[in-house]
Amino acid sequence: MIGSEGVIEMKRVLAIILGGGAGTRLYPLTKPRAKPAVSLAGKYRLIDIPVSNCINSEINKIYVMTQFNSASLNRHVSQTYNFSSFSDGFVEVLAAQQTP
Repeated sequence: MIGSEGVIEMKRVLAIILGGGAGTRLYPLTKPRAKPAVSLAGKYRLIDIPVSNCINSEINKIYVMTQFNSASLNRHVSQTYNFSSFSDGFVEVLAAQQTP
């Protein structure tokens, strides 16, 4: 991962963000959506914080792992994070379906 100049090549780094479980401590906010999709300051979602940190650190290959009610999270991620067609970056939700 360290290039010829001693600089870490961030193009080869992949981030995996753990999106959490059922979010019982945030109920009723998590009743219709996954915990990472809960609104923050009206415009943002909780997931935007770690994704923004990754992008600002030049980590552009990001998977978000979630288990519960991931439809709204999928929608938010697909509408918010669109990389240029010249980039190989992505933000993608990997949903493991779990029921009580």
